[in-house]
Amino acid sequence: MSQAQRATISAIIITKNEEQILPECLSSLDWVDEIIVVDSGSADNTVAIAEAAGAKVFVNAEWPGFGKQKQLAQSHATKDWVLAIDADEVITEELKINILDVLANPPQKTLFILRRTTWVFGRFLKHSGWYDKIVRLYPRELTGYNDALVHEKIIEPEGSTKQTLNGDMLHYSYRDLHQYLVKSAFYAKSWADGRQARGKKSSISQGILHALGCFLKMYVLKRGFLDGKQGFLIAVLSAHSTFVKYADLWIRANDSRAAK
Repeated sequence: MSQAQRATISAIIITKNEEQILPECLSSLDWVDEIIVVDSGSADNTVAIAEAAGAKVFVNAEWPGFGKQKQLAQSHATKDWVLAIDADEVITEELKINILDVLANPPQKTLFILRRTTWVFGRFLKHSGWYDKIVRLYPRELTGYNDALVHEKIIEPEGSTKQTLNGDMLHYSYRDLHQYLVKSAFYAKSWADGRQARGKKSSISQGILHALGCFLKMYVLKRGFLDGKQGFLIAVLSAHSTFVKYADLWIRANDSRAAK
């Protein structure tokens, strides 16, 4: 299959201090037509790694939230299709082949869902709600990301359809517990920022109930117990993270110093 016989594709990535996994991520994209990286002020070798791999690198250090940063990345893309990938994700050979098959005969108004399995503390999780499916492949002119500060999503245009591709993205989200806690705190703050901006309030009891619900959903309903000790650990940590975001929002409304 030659490049001239298929639709072209841009990979878009947003980064900040991603030097650990980024080389493997970029290596798994050696078949795309262009790589767009928007960095938000890395202090490590992220930008140099991306430039050395031939990516087009742009810097936007004034963090606008995940959704708008990915919109900015897509604004620099020039090819027919977009593959949105995080800097800690790797495209497997099977998924690559299936994406190229799509580009060889691209459908109209179709969004493609990719399967993602996450490496957590020594194993890939296949349960716990962490073997997920997410829209990441779409025609550039059809759609893009919403404005969400965190947990951003692709906008699904009216009349569009979705298909799921076989083959996994490998997600190396957390190298160790410290990185998990740092990322979790950032996501919790972004969530609370968004809720506070909309005038929402919270309570400690809400935090407790949502945390318990999170644990039961992940460990029981999503069969996290089948993921061994890692499944139990990630359910506990996720429940903690859930409590923290509600507690953060409650503190902002009840602590005069925090509100300043």
